Amino acid sequence: MAEPQHILDCDVLIVGGGINGAGIARDAAGRGLSVVLCEKDDLASHTSSASTKLIHGGLRYLEYYEFNLVRKALIEREVLLRAAPHIMWPLRFVMPHAPGQRPALLIRAGLFLYDMLARRELLPASAGINLRSHAAGKPLKPEFERGFIYSDGWVDDARLVVLNAIDACEKGATILTQAVCTKLERKTADWEATLFKPSCGHIRVNARYVVNAAGPWTADLLHGAVPRADGGHLRLIKGSHIVVRRIFEHDNAYIFQHPDGRIVFAIPYERDFTLIGTTDLDYRGDPNQVAISEDEIAYLCQLASQYFVKPIVPADVVWTYSGVRPLVEDGADAKAVTRDYRLEVDSDGPPILSVFGGKITTFRKLAEEAVDHIAKALDNRHGGWTHNACLPGGDLFGAEPQNKSVLEFDAWRRAQIARYSGLPSALVTRYCRTYGTRIHTLLSDRTDVASMGEEIVAGLYATEVEYLRRYEWARSAQDILWRRTKLGLHLPSGSADTLQSWLNAHPLAMK
Repeated sequence: MAEPQHILDCDVLIVGGGINGAGIARDAAGRGLSVVLCEKDDLASHTSSASTKLIHGGLRYLEYYEFNLVRKALIEREVLLRAAPHIMWPLRFVMPHAPGQRPALLIRAGLFLYDMLARRELLPASAGINLRSHAAGKPLKPEFERGFIYSDGWVDDARLVVLNAIDACEKGATILTQAVCTKLERKTADWEATLFKPSCGHIRVNARYVVNAAGPWTADLLHGAVPRADGGHLRLIKGSHIVVRRIFEHDNAYIFQHPDGRIVFAIPYERDFTLIGTTDLDYRGDPNQVAISEDEIAYLCQLASQYFVKPIVPADVVWTYSGVRPLVEDGADAKAVTRDYRLEVDSDGPPILSVFGGKITTFRKLAEEAVDHIAKALDNRHGGWTHNACLPGGDLFGAEPQNKSVLEFDAWRRAQIARYSGLPSALVTRYCRTYGTRIHTLLSDRTDVASMGEEIVAGLYATEVEYLRRYEWARSAQDILWRRTKLGLHLPSGSADTLQSWLNAHPLAMK
């Protein structure tokens, strides 16, 4: 191999640009540590953009007695809602009940416990509802006469990853996407890693500490760096989702119980659609090639059709996505495998911390705990700070997270529509939800459509594309249409090719 063209020295090298890697990078950089994060593809291009997109305690985990995990997640739920009210918001979930399912008294007791495990300031309590009179009953079959309603939250998962990376970068971290770690070698005093990034060749990184946040590839990376290490407690569980045209008009989501013990959600999605998922299947294939099967599509359609008046068939599916969750192996059935996390440190020489398991709701706590380990090893005296910090764009009414930003988001949005009155209100609304206060950076000195540059595809202007390339590491049409935005759902066939041709014709000056 040729000598690397670039050499970077840092305190911490993080391998993996999903939610855990980005969250750890943000926390570590905020404590004054020098950080390099490398991701072999795009940020959130695998598991972290393939979730059910919920910020939730995990009601069904109570059934498996995971009270500590549920409580931890319930506490984090409101912390995150306050930190990024533009990309996440409260959501009410309706659970229809029918004879033969879990007893109603048992469900009510579980919901009461769910309400009481953590303090709530933003989310209303659970309740029983009459589906014959409630708006959520209209799309359901008439046999579902009663049910329950409770609160959790929705999140744009891919944007959550990007916001953590932006904050890390603004605090001094180096974020390298499209940079695969080809070699990781433990030396006497530090780690020596070789990265390959096509735009700039080989990069050597000398790091005092390595974080292995490679998701489905965690065990492979650990074995390559520390051959004697035991990575056998990583279990890959495949989860798939389908998207169909909007099934119902109200803004509540549904949680459906299946006789096999699984839970499936039906969630309002991108205004015009309904998201249905997920499945839980053991996965032993290539994590780079995860895709929904025909059996999974049929399963989700069949389950939803048991509840909705209008049957859902595979021909109704307009989009699908699948991901592999790297969970902690605990010997349970796939649907019951713990969503808690385990951090393992090998300190026989320069240390390496490997992340096993986790769920998107608890990423901040995972990151804080991981950086506590790192800070202690590197004699960094700064404590955790992210509990009371906004994510980029979340500072709607001030620098600190506050309930007002969640409860009065629509008032803030209306103020931006008035401020940018020369632009279509629907476009400004999308910018508010996508970028929060960073809308002012995006729209700097732009007051009307004519100042937004070329409309490359419907609703996507050159100004936004350049913003995404400059500040958010977007490089391809897929990055822009499916991870930074969800415009791909709303555009006609061929739009991705049109955008990619534009990107190719307008190359970005790479650093």
